[in-house]
Amino acid sequence: MIKSDILIIGAGPVGLFTVFEAGLLKLKCHIIDSLPIAGGQCAEIYPKKPIYDIPGFPMILAGDLIDNLMKQAAPFKPGFTLGEAAEHIEKLEDGTFFVTTSEGTVHHAPIIIIAGGLGVFEPRKPPIENIKNFEQKGVDYIIKDPEKFRNKKCVISGGGDSALDWSIFLVEKNIANSVTLVHRSASFRGHLDSIQKVFNLVEKGKINLITEAEVFDLKGESFLEQVRVKHQDQTITDIDCDYFIPLFGLKPELGPIAQWGLQIDKNAIVVNPLDYSTNISGIYAVGDVNTYPGKLKLILCGFHETTLALQSAFAKIYPDKKNVLKYTTVNGIQGF
Repeated sequence: MIKSDILIIGAGPVGLFTVFEAGLLKLKCHIIDSLPIAGGQCAEIYPKKPIYDIPGFPMILAGDLIDNLMKQAAPFKPGFTLGEAAEHIEKLEDGTFFVTTSEGTVHHAPIIIIAGGLGVFEPRKPPIENIKNFEQKGVDYIIKDPEKFRNKKCVISGGGDSALDWSIFLVEKNIANSVTLVHRSASFRGHLDSIQKVFNLVEKGKINLITEAEVFDLKGESFLEQVRVKHQDQTITDIDCDYFIPLFGLKPELGPIAQWGLQIDKNAIVVNPLDYSTNISGIYAVGDVNTYPGKLKLILCGFHETTLALQSAFAKIYPDKKNVLKYTTVNGIQGF
């Protein structure tokens, strides 16, 4: 059994910052995350994505933000249970909690802070009958490392920002040998600037654009070799490729947490904005996973929320101890 003062569900940026703020209060944290690495979406899905709204950083890559947050948390020696999902919860008579993971690891803590972002993400997959046969064999639903596609022939599907931006990136950075963008409509949903960039690259012959069409079949032996595209007039085009990347977005789900008895509204946990507590005493929800009047789904808002949640959590753990706010510029950072 793993014991801690604060059990954090979610190792994304807000979860990692929770460790730092808890450490200032001398509270020991342990983090559970279903992903095999810390960092949440920032590390797993878009480590190279630029973020522009972190105070003090005009621009920072998502992966670099995670690296900095890990360094900031390091003095407080958090524990990590990665690659395991928090599944079952039991509230004891003394008000503390047992949480058991998908691998059977049992955690015990008086306070739980859910910082699970938008929850567990599943890619939106196109309805191609044999697509599962090529997963990890030429079909990727997200782009983690663009270098994977160096000198490869890539076919991207989608009409949103991800499909547009990655098509542009792979071409402008001279990474892919060829890029074909397939979209079922003649219009796109992305930013106008990105749409115009794609059309400019099409005119220059650097992107092969196919609209009003869909990839409907995949061909290959042990690895993907070809995609088949059906046009609205029912004609078929076969395209040789090394990778097919359908970028149709991700579906967020709360996962097992949705069964914990928390008040849920539209796949988000309802909280009291005074301290971001849930309807279950001792459980807080911070970051994109929560909802309340005026909620903004921004990382910096999550940082604020977890700071206030921890002040409330401290009072629950130590009801007879007064917490005096001490500025780090005066008091410094002291680990355990």
